[in-house]
Amino acid sequence: MINFEWKGVFPAVTTKFTDNDELDFNAFDINLDAQLEAGAEGFILGGSLGEASVLSDDEKFALLRHTVEYVQGKVPVLLNIAEQTTKAAVAYAQKAYDNGADGLMVLPPMRYNSDPRETVAYLAAIAKSTKLPIMIYNNPVDYKIEVTLDMFEELAAYDNIQAVKESTRDVSNVTRMINRFGDRFKIFTGVDPLAMESLVMGADGWVAGLVDAFPKETVAIYRLVKANRIAEALEIYRWFLPVLELDIHAKLVQYIKLAEVATGIGTENVRAPRLPLIGTERERVLKVINDALAKRPQLPVGSWGAVTEMAV
Repeated sequence: MINFEWKGVFPAVTTKFTDNDELDFNAFDINLDAQLEAGAEGFILGGSLGEASVLSDDEKFALLRHTVEYVQGKVPVLLNIAEQTTKAAVAYAQKAYDNGADGLMVLPPMRYNSDPRETVAYLAAIAKSTKLPIMIYNNPVDYKIEVTLDMFEELAAYDNIQAVKESTRDVSNVTRMINRFGDRFKIFTGVDPLAMESLVMGADGWVAGLVDAFPKETVAIYRLVKANRIAEALEIYRWFLPVLELDIHAKLVQYIKLAEVATGIGTENVRAPRLPLIGTERERVLKVINDALAKRPQLPVGSWGAVTEMAV
């Protein structure tokens, strides 16, 4: 089994497209560099923020191969699995392994609203089919299926199911997981506007969205909380919250890509049926971003960076 430490900020990276609607690896690499410089400790490809639903399988695996080669083992690279059938998910997990993935993030079945027995069987089949470590993406708000504590009790039988992206939007669930399982599952907060609260409650990491535009600030909040420098983290978090709330909108892809453009590390191109923002909606989102940029905080020394360690 591949081993790495489940901790830190794992950007759910956006997929960059050229004006001709092809993968834009040059723009993609600019963003990867910014994340690595800031101190990101893993990458997640092909999630909802990565526009997975409109990518072909060839494009997903091209992104995976490119990213694995580009980061050269500096951080783990995870590929998201969001499939409609168990057979397809198992095949996808094998292909992810063959193409160099270090791990998987796995959603319950898509489109079909599986019951608890079916959901556990689906996730277990994937786990049994691969050596790759797995993060379960638990997001009943957007995907309508909750992986409950009792279901995690069953999934604990599989050693490679190691982490959860906690997106129930119930911060108390972090404590419930810890009370029930100790450190059996590493917990990553998956909702940007609840991230600091979840980290304070004991989450091990943060699968982040607005990190794609603001990598240093995201890593700084994480590291300051883990160093118990709560007041310093809170000051940044309060500044950041209006921007972080862009992560919980149906158009989070367009919103976050617009923020990437504003900070110089992305492009606005999306793939249809998504369309770039226009009119008053665009003006409203730009105001949130520009208001934040006008008051961008000075970060404490050592609170971000790939090399510098936090002084506790």
